[in-house]
Amino acid sequence: MINDTLQNRKTVIAIIMSAVILVYILRLFTIQIIESRYKEGADSNAFLKKTQFPPRGLIYDRNHTLLVYNKPAYDIALIMREIRDLDTLAFCKALNIDKAFFILRIAEIKDRNKNTGYSSYTPQLFMTQLRNEDIATIQQSMYKFPGFYIQNRTLREYAFPNAAHVLGSIGEVSRSKLESDPYYKQGDYAGRDGLEKTYENVLRGEKGVEILLRDAKGRIKGKYENGKEDIAPKAGNNLMLSLDAQLQVLGETLMAGKVGSIVAIEPSTGEILAMVSNPSFNPSILVGRQRSKNYMQLVNDPTKPLMNRATQAQYSPGSAFKPIQALVCQQMGGISQNTIFSCNGPSSSPIKCTHHHGSPVSLLSAIEQSCNPYFWSAFKSTVEKDGYGAKNAIFRKNYDDWVDRMKSFGLGEKYTDSDIYEQSRGYIPSQKFYNKVYRAENAWRAITIRSLSIGQGEVLVTPLQLCNSMAVICNEGYYITPHLLRCDSMRKHIHRAKVDKKYFPIVYEGMARVFESGTARASQIPGLQMCGKTGTAENSHGKDHSIFVGFAPRNNPKIAIAVVVENAGFGSLYAAPIFSLMVEQYLYRKIKRTELLNSTVAKVTNSYVKER
Repeated sequence: MINDTLQNRKTVIAIIMSAVILVYILRLFTIQIIESRYKEGADSNAFLKKTQFPPRGLIYDRNHTLLVYNKPAYDIALIMREIRDLDTLAFCKALNIDKAFFILRIAEIKDRNKNTGYSSYTPQLFMTQLRNEDIATIQQSMYKFPGFYIQNRTLREYAFPNAAHVLGSIGEVSRSKLESDPYYKQGDYAGRDGLEKTYENVLRGEKGVEILLRDAKGRIKGKYENGKEDIAPKAGNNLMLSLDAQLQVLGETLMAGKVGSIVAIEPSTGEILAMVSNPSFNPSILVGRQRSKNYMQLVNDPTKPLMNRATQAQYSPGSAFKPIQALVCQQMGGISQNTIFSCNGPSSSPIKCTHHHGSPVSLLSAIEQSCNPYFWSAFKSTVEKDGYGAKNAIFRKNYDDWVDRMKSFGLGEKYTDSDIYEQSRGYIPSQKFYNKVYRAENAWRAITIRSLSIGQGEVLVTPLQLCNSMAVICNEGYYITPHLLRCDSMRKHIHRAKVDKKYFPIVYEGMARVFESGTARASQIPGLQMCGKTGTAENSHGKDHSIFVGFAPRNNPKIAIAVVVENAGFGSLYAAPIFSLMVEQYLYRKIKRTELLNSTVAKVTNSYVKER
């Protein structure tokens, strides 16, 4: 019995001792292998590891013109455990900051909820993106402030005060970014919007590390192993854009004092040649320490300068929709190129014409003269070509077909395979939408939705989509996804419109006549055949929007353009001259019609703020 008791005690003691030893082993493993702060503490006694930030990739336009580059900047970093006997007032004075900011910033650095990577042993960012003039005073006296270090960085610089919406900006990384990508540390900067965000991983490069050796008192003695263990930063890759800088500058000049956008595309490649949105801003104001202040001013500006109207604004296309309507109606068998309909001018019903141009009207004349009654009749003949049907089933099938073919032109959907950062979908109303609006499947028909026939009603497009639809017409039935980076791989992104090639020539001819004898004859370029279509889109907030779409030259088009000027009235007055000047600049590399240029720039619309 006694031996059994002793044996049990030995077993219990052995188990306890084994458990204690195991706990010690696990703790040592955790300290030495899993937890980094002890290793960091030990290393920091002997070494100072300074992050070397790589220069961000440069950005060029299609003609190798430099758009975005880098200039030197500096960060103030600190190692908390090394700060001692700090003269706070002298430090604040040298950096031109107040003591309240200093106290707040130190508190933020130590707050692990805000700064998840905080360690008193490792460098933490105190201030970032300081320019030469910001750092000049303190640079010579850093020895007075042990624990603080100057760290090299770069800031973005812009060769032109243009293309802000396209290029995007750089800002401090968010907490979600820190948690999802180990590349970033607290205080790092990354692309926040535009191409800077889309191509962040391409532009950012790879960080390097400089290892400095300390003595027993923590003083820097030079490079560890003469720099053999340093890791050099790797610069980010450069980007060559499809933009034409001079065309972009002209577009922004032409839109000065106006609200709206211009989009230009090379039809054969889908490359975006210009993307103008106005009101806009100089991209340089979102660089450096004033970024937050300037950004909030832009956010609160009632003219919405941060909104890229070229890709986010949605408009009724008005008569700019008619060339696409003509193609789809031919394809579906509602009309042919020889179909004629009557027009009674402003007395027409149920849709009026805006002017008198004779009757009956052919498809060719309808495009040339922008005849509303013709396109209403064409739409009705198309979706109701097989009759109305007792339960509306045949009509609804035809309407679904119409929607599908319209979307095949790149309308009503985002370009998900594009590098354009922010886009709106636009809208081609579905059968489901109208069933919900009219509360029954058989409660609506062509007459109910007649506004769609002339690009009004519920149909919405972005300027980018309008321009791309012109690229489809240029290519006689297909488009390559619109994109901003010049690269051959995008040429494989081909999308085919659901309209046969044989239906395009009549639309080509009609759009050419718009310049020869139609609504845009005043904007014709002598000696150059162009194709276009004016549009005047209804606007419930004020004056109608002025729209123009088209391409040039007529044979083998090199450029397709869409212009939208809000609250400006007829498309022939504002949008058409802008289109014409953009074509002249791109094809001839200069503007000879200086009188037209000056008068177009002088035209200003001031109704935006008043009406909103």
